[in-house]
Amino acid sequence: MQETHPRFNRLQQLGLVALLALATFVVAQARAKTGVLGADPIRPVEPAPVAAPQVEARIEVAFVLDTTGSMSGLIEGAKQKIWAIANQMAGNQQGASVRMALIGYRDRGDEYVTRRFDLTTDIDAISGHLRAFQAAGGGDGPESVNQALREAVHDLSWSEDDDVYRVIFLVGDAPPHTDYPQDVQYAVTARQAKTKGIVVNTIQCGAQPTTTPIWREIAGLGLGQYASIAQDGGMVALASPLDEELAELNRALASTVVVYGGEKERAEMAAKVENSVASEAPAAASRLSYLSKVGGRVVSGMSDLVDAVKDGVDLDSFEDEALPAPMRPMSLEERKRFVDGKLGERQKIQARIDELSVERDGWVKTEMEKQRLGGAASSFDAEVYDAIRTQAAEKGIVYE
Repeated sequence: MQETHPRFNRLQQLGLVALLALATFVVAQARAKTGVLGADPIRPVEPAPVAAPQVEARIEVAFVLDTTGSMSGLIEGAKQKIWAIANQMAGNQQGASVRMALIGYRDRGDEYVTRRFDLTTDIDAISGHLRAFQAAGGGDGPESVNQALREAVHDLSWSEDDDVYRVIFLVGDAPPHTDYPQDVQYAVTARQAKTKGIVVNTIQCGAQPTTTPIWREIAGLGLGQYASIAQDGGMVALASPLDEELAELNRALASTVVVYGGEKERAEMAAKVENSVASEAPAAASRLSYLSKVGGRVVSGMSDLVDAVKDGVDLDSFEDEALPAPMRPMSLEERKRFVDGKLGERQKIQARIDELSVERDGWVKTEMEKQRLGGAASSFDAEVYDAIRTQAAEKGIVYE
C-alpha cells in the first residue's frame, strides 16, 4: 500500500479549515441580511405543543354528624337527602369522582363515642350506614367533638394529591368537651387539617350560643365557612314531576340484578338493591341520577353479574357456587343468553333513566334557585352544596 506523505496531509487539513471559515462567513452574512442575529435565516417549524394529559377531578368529603337525641330532625332529613347531595357533587362540568365518609359522634358514657365509615365510592354503603343511625343519648350539653374531628382528619384514607378537593362538614348543635384528659383540642386539629389540605366547614343546628363562637373558630382555622341552620336541618324534599316514573324505572332496574359471589357479597348486594327500592321517590330519583353520572351501574361500589360480564369478566371463570341458584344447572351457552337478556333489558331502562335524569337535574336546579330568591330559610343540603360549589373551584372543579 502506498504511504501518504505527511506534508500532503497537512495541506489537506489547511484546505479543510479554509473551507469551514468561508462557510461560516457566508452564514453570518445571511443572518445579518435577515436582521436576526444568532439564528438561522430560515427557522425550523416547531412541533405543535402536546396537550397535557387531563387530570381526573376528584372530591373527597367526610360528614361528621352529632347523632345525639337533639339531632333527630337533622339525621332523618339527611337520610332522605344524602343522594341529592351526592348527585349535586357529581354534577360538575369535569365529571368529578366522589368519595364519601361518615362519622357519627355522641359522648363518653353514651352507646358509642364515634362510629366511623371510611372514604369510599360506594355511596350505597354510606347511605346504608346513615340509615342505621338513630339519634339518641347526649343530654349533658357538650359532646365529643374533639375526638370526632381528630378521627376525621387523621383516621380516614384521604388522598394526598394536590388536585383533590378534600372537605369535612362538621354538623352539630353542641360545643365540644374541653375537659377530657388526652383529648386533642379542636383548634389543634383544625390547624392540622389545613396543613393536610383539608377544608373544614362547620354547620350549626339551632342557636345554642356557646356553640357559635367555637364553630366559627373551627371554620376559620380550617379555611372553611360557617353556617347556621334550623335545629331540624331545614331540609325540604323536592318532588319533581319525573320522580314517579324514575321510581318505576328504579324497580324495573332492580329486576335485572343478578347477584353473585360468596354469601356475604350476595347478601350485601341484595340489601343495597332492597334499600334502593324501598327509598321514597325523590331519593330514588336522585340516586339514579347520581349513578347515571358515574357510569350507570345498578349500585355503587360493586358490580352484579350483569355489570361484571359487561366489563369483560368471562362467565366460564365462575364456579357454580358463586352463581345464583337458578343459573347453576344451566349450560355455559344458556348462562350467556340469560345474562345477555338481562343486559338488554337494563340498557333500555338505563337509556330512559339517563334522559329523565338530565331533565330532572334542570328542574331541581330551577326550583332551588326559586327557593333561594324567595328567601327560603337555609338548609343542610343547600349549605353543603354552596360550600362545595365555591371551594371546589380552587381545584378546577366548576359547577354551572
